[in-house]
Amino acid sequence: MSSPAIPRRAQRLAELADRRFDLLVIGGGITGAGIARDAARRGLAVALVEREDFASGTSSRSSRLIHGGVRYLEHGYLHLVFEASRERRRLLDLAPHLVRPLRFTWPVYRGARVPRWKLAAGLTLYDALALFKNVGRHKRLGPDDVAALEPALERRDLRGGASYWDAATDDARLTLANAIDAAHASATVLNHVEVTALTFSSAHGPADGAIVRDRIGGQELRVQARVVLNAAGPWTDEISRMEDGAARPAVRGTKGVHIAVPAARVGNSAAVTMLSPDDGRVMFTLPSGTHTIIGTTDTATTEHPHEVRAARADVRYLLSACNRFFPAARLGEDDVVSAWAGIRPLVARGNSGDPSSASREHAITHSPRGVLTITGGKLTTYRAMAEQCVDEAVRHLGIRTRPCDTYKVPLPGARPPARPDDRLLLAGLPWREQDVLHAVQEEMAESVSDVLIRRTTLAFETRDYGRTVAPHVASLMAKHLKWTDAGERTSVEEFARETDRIFSITP
Repeated sequence: MSSPAIPRRAQRLAELADRRFDLLVIGGGITGAGIARDAARRGLAVALVEREDFASGTSSRSSRLIHGGVRYLEHGYLHLVFEASRERRRLLDLAPHLVRPLRFTWPVYRGARVPRWKLAAGLTLYDALALFKNVGRHKRLGPDDVAALEPALERRDLRGGASYWDAATDDARLTLANAIDAAHASATVLNHVEVTALTFSSAHGPADGAIVRDRIGGQELRVQARVVLNAAGPWTDEISRMEDGAARPAVRGTKGVHIAVPAARVGNSAAVTMLSPDDGRVMFTLPSGTHTIIGTTDTATTEHPHEVRAARADVRYLLSACNRFFPAARLGEDDVVSAWAGIRPLVARGNSGDPSSASREHAITHSPRGVLTITGGKLTTYRAMAEQCVDEAVRHLGIRTRPCDTYKVPLPGARPPARPDDRLLLAGLPWREQDVLHAVQEEMAESVSDVLIRRTTLAFETRDYGRTVAPHVASLMAKHLKWTDAGERTSVEEFARETDRIFSITP
């Protein structure tokens, strides 16, 4: 049975002003989109608003992994690994078009911080915490076995290693699938709508909604809601200060940087787990079509989430590790196709030490005036986080709802089938004109940036970040969004500015 069409934007804006919602979710990243989906499927009247586009922050700048978190074992976060392993298994079943198994090889060299015996013990525990229900169990490997799996790896001082399984995803499209399914379940879902103020029932009463501004049309609206839920990720504290200007920070940001390089230069067959030669951190070389992604860094930052970007030192750090493990690659800064950074919104309380050892668990809190806030967590566990948030909202509302079903209901979001006359946007990449039209008609894309950065990953895969095809994409979109010639030009110009902001490398 086909899903109902998502109402046009004008209708959804009218609904924001006309309805009184049970739940207003602020933030359209993976957490907010997951919450909106869960709540709407339980029968709550839900509104979801996002200042920019769905997944425009951290949720489109991750390692694109759905993983148990093997590196968290070192720090004793067994509960988190158990939960993440369970959620990985569910997502592999519920979203096979978005989440696919990925084999990792972990080579061990002479003098490595994690020797072979410790790696074997850790991966045995990793399999056990997945209840031995992962795609496959880990295997201990001798030097020749490692070389057979990953021939391009450095052979000198190689002592062996192991292989194990996790999963890869398209992080932005996973977020989008949740937002779409929320809309199909009658949630009022809007991107490019900014919360400018929270509203309260009286001078000292509880929160009862928000003032929002449509960043496309400029219209200002009041949204009424019985519960307000702050799921703004790195922007959480900005929303909290709308209630209390002196609120203590709830989020501690750490910066994660990734780079994409031509896959042929690296020569990895699948994913490779590496220990940085500089500081021993666990990092990865990941396959991504015609590119290889190398990441990630993990450093404390006070940069604003809207302005965070990769620094030259970050790029050199990642290249250094890859070149040490894949010596024939000889990668330099000129080989970097794209570089990007995101901020992990870790729970501030109790996370003041080394970012790499900081907990990725989440926290759900109530403010003095009733605002629910969720901080922390990770992409893999978003569904469980959403379930707990909605449970809390339902308790606050004091009502009965249908039970949570997101653990068993498949996610939508498959790309449209190819047509014989469908033209590729760029030679060598899989993105087609039909993807642009589908993004506008079915996936709430409102700008060239929405299409080229988040509905597709084309901006990550070309050295000009897709600027060559941006005018053509704008012309395709204009027919459906009723843009004028000036509107087309503006969207292309805004796309150029956004790619500068996301992908430029700071000194």
